[in-house]
Amino acid sequence: MTTIATWNVNSIRIREPMLRAFLQTQPVDVLCVQETKVEDHAFPHDMLRDLGFAHAAISGQKSYHGVAILSKLPLSNITTHDVLGNGEKRHIAATLACGLVIHNFYVPAGGDIPDATQNPKFADKLTFMDWLSRFSGGVKNTSRTLLVGDLNIAPYEHDVWSSKQLKNVVSHTDIEREKMRAAVAAGNWVDVARQFVPDTEKLYSWWSYRNRDWKASNRGRRLDHVWATQALAPEISAFRIHPETRDYDTTSDHVPVVVTLKV
Repeated sequence: MTTIATWNVNSIRIREPMLRAFLQTQPVDVLCVQETKVEDHAFPHDMLRDLGFAHAAISGQKSYHGVAILSKLPLSNITTHDVLGNGEKRHIAATLACGLVIHNFYVPAGGDIPDATQNPKFADKLTFMDWLSRFSGGVKNTSRTLLVGDLNIAPYEHDVWSSKQLKNVVSHTDIEREKMRAAVAAGNWVDVARQFVPDTEKLYSWWSYRNRDWKASNRGRRLDHVWATQALAPEISAFRIHPETRDYDTTSDHVPVVVTLKV
């Protein structure tokens, strides 16, 4: 079996205690991270090797964004896309020896104003999602491909604590949800989380730092996703979100999303 996790770590260099606490107790073989916030030459390889991740595909920049695929298994065919053509490090892909292709994305958050004419950050987010639809259309259903990452959109009613109150809040607006559905349809992707947890149940992977007691308020959103091709989906034997990490010291506002493959 192979276990793959995706986690927006919100600055990998200051999250060493968090990473150690999780990875020393969980059997993760491949860890896809977003918001590493570090240039490639300063990436903390020693810390990750100490945790067993001898192989790494990284694409980073100073202070912002950045993605990486960290693995206990060899990686090959490492590629990146500059989706917005502005140099932001928001995508990296690699292939495992078993032929599994992993694409790791960090979609722009989109700012606070859900209007592309008033807010360039929101315009970038919509442009990114349009690109993701075109990309998905080129992924073969017969391939063994996994798309993971912080996609910064909660697509369904029960992916947020209140769909009514968040209807006009960035990450759950109608246009964002429509564009995510379009990307899923273009690739005929399987939304792995909702294959294991019915979409009638609340399911979150992010809780704001602004909540003094995140458990008590439980105002979460499902922003972190795992999509599988039709050929790969039957190989996924388990899915789990780890909210306990939200209580770790120096924690991220996101928590790990983990899938286990039979191979």
